[in-house]
Amino acid sequence: MSELIHDPMILRQIIMDHYEYPRNHELSDEEGYVSKHMASASCIDDIYVQAKLKDDVIEDIRFDGVACTISTASTSIMSELLQGKTTSEARKIIDAYYAMINNEPYDDELLQEAIAFHTVGKQANRIKCATIGWEAMKQIIEDGEAHE
Repeated sequence: MSELIHDPMILRQIIMDHYEYPRNHELSDEEGYVSKHMASASCIDDIYVQAKLKDDVIEDIRFDGVACTISTASTSIMSELLQGKTTSEARKIIDAYYAMINNEPYDDELLQEAIAFHTVGKQANRIKCATIGWEAMKQIIEDGEAHE
């Protein structure tokens, strides 16, 4: 995956694909979903992220709302990346994502397509956009663990 870091066109294609065709971009009315509302004071981002957790496994992640390209794409990638993972595995991936955003050492293999956002940390005004969906998921996991 590290070879992707050096090809800005591939990274742009990943971001645009997830923006134009976001995965899991519809909220569910089904029982068992936990929802988190996130809004940005500095951008148009105003989204809801839902997750269905069962027996410490993330069964499903969905999102919807108004969001910029970076927010939509990063939340779409996050939703695919974390589905089916245990909350422990998801926390490791989320931690690696934040380390990448903060220009700290991270395991790029854990991040798969999320690696497309590796330069966001150099653009302070885009960090909130790239992390809003991830922050919602992090809070959902933490809230779920607090209720166990």
